[in-house]
Amino acid sequence: MNGPHQGQPLVTAGTPLDEAEAAVVLVHGRGATARSIVRMAESFHHPGVAYLAPQASNNTWYPSPFTAPVEANEPGRTSGLQAIADAIERATDAGIPTDRVMLLGFSQGACLGSEFVARDPRRYGGLVVLSGGLIGETIDPDDYDGDLDHTPVFFGCSDIDPHIPEGRVQVSATVFERLNADVTTRLYPGMGHTINEDERERVSAMVANLLD
Repeated sequence: MNGPHQGQPLVTAGTPLDEAEAAVVLVHGRGATARSIVRMAESFHHPGVAYLAPQASNNTWYPSPFTAPVEANEPGRTSGLQAIADAIERATDAGIPTDRVMLLGFSQGACLGSEFVARDPRRYGGLVVLSGGLIGETIDPDDYDGDLDHTPVFFGCSDIDPHIPEGRVQVSATVFERLNADVTTRLYPGMGHTINEDERERVSAMVANLLD
């Protein structure tokens, strides 16, 4: 497609793709940049892993809250999903299999990443949803079908996040459990809309597992 996020730069870091054994696609949040989420990844980098971060047009993937009707966030939502697909394709074209490709997103990027994996279920290296959940006014687990073949999935969020309702995190986790993912959910008391050290440590372990 030719949406608002097509033609934007893809920032790369870590081990060069043609030398990497695994890859992590990083999806930034609203108002952030691909470069900023790549800098965040320095805290959990492991040699042998390439990082690919698509950039949203005007630093925003979609205009409305992720709990708005889907139509309110088009064409940004669909264009963002395509940007993720293109980043994964860059990794697989370099010879990295999908089961060694992990998606990680924060906030808007977490919502977009979880939506992508739920809509295109197969065995991935992992999915990390930091302060996010599936996109839409309501979520019906029966609307999702497929097999993630035990893909490891981690949801981390505050229990009082001003942007991410706790219930949306829980129902999103339920969807992934029904899609046969290995799901871990952590709701951190009073954390706010940020990332904590426990989440970083969990992500570091998931990245290391990509190389096993």
